[in-house]
Amino acid sequence: MESFIIAVNAVLPFLIYISFGYGVRTAGLVDEAFMNKLNKLIFQAFFPILMFNNLYKIEHGISLNPALVAVAILSVLILQAGLLLAIPRLVRENSKRGVVIQAIYRSNFVLFGIPLATNLFGGEGELLATMMVAIVIPVYNVTAVVILEMFRGGRISPAALVKNVCANPLIRGALVGFIFFLLGIRLPASVEEPVSEFAGLTTPLALFVLGGTLHFSAIRHNLKYIVPSMAFKLAVLPAVITVIATAAGFSNVERFVLFEMYATPVATASYSMAQNMGGDGELAGQFVVLSTAASVITIFLWVYFFTSIGFV
Repeated sequence: MESFIIAVNAVLPFLIYISFGYGVRTAGLVDEAFMNKLNKLIFQAFFPILMFNNLYKIEHGISLNPALVAVAILSVLILQAGLLLAIPRLVRENSKRGVVIQAIYRSNFVLFGIPLATNLFGGEGELLATMMVAIVIPVYNVTAVVILEMFRGGRISPAALVKNVCANPLIRGALVGFIFFLLGIRLPASVEEPVSEFAGLTTPLALFVLGGTLHFSAIRHNLKYIVPSMAFKLAVLPAVITVIATAAGFSNVERFVLFEMYATPVATASYSMAQNMGGDGELAGQFVVLSTAASVITIFLWVYFFTSIGFV
């Protein structure tokens, strides 16, 4: 029961944000055109602040198991390479290809990973998950921009691809945050607090807009993409990374943090990025909503299994 409560507490706020946005739109308080404009604002203004804040707040002097970092990064890159080979053979539309790839590899690690690790492993889990988030999330975001640009449509030169990636608001925010971190630049408290609060607004706003643009009638047309992708993401990938982490001799908390990278729902940012970068925003939004709902069950089952075999 405790494991179930942990899973519900991690997921329920996301469902509330989405439901609120859906309710506001269906009540006629706003129209979809407004929601689309707000989504563009979030992508252009709020997500860069979130990326900046994530890197700006990294503590100097943190230490991590190099093998753990290597497995985390290499597993993401290898998975992406496999998906880039497989998905274009299985999905016809360019607008859907990048969205499906992003949905499979890119998890809401930053918002689910830390509370889950904290609830199960206490301070040790919180610290490790926080440090891994600082490493993994930039990898998620940079590669997501590249993948979405690849499938924007038509042929694109490597030079144009690099230019488009560098012009992406998330990349710009991350780059500025990384520069501040490297140079040890600290903002005045009067500036740091608003930056942190704007960053905190990003995910609730993005989920609110997602709910406000969601059309349940369209989900059935995309089930042929959603069902196999989510089964692979929420069941197969967590099992594979758990086996790899166990074989590598990682501790229980290290193994669980790697597991979270793949077992948590599709990243909220994937919807905004797809919507603003030529991808199928509707499909991306459905991935976020349905994976978030499904993860209540899958995370509970995984945590229950780990507890029963002594991994937690």
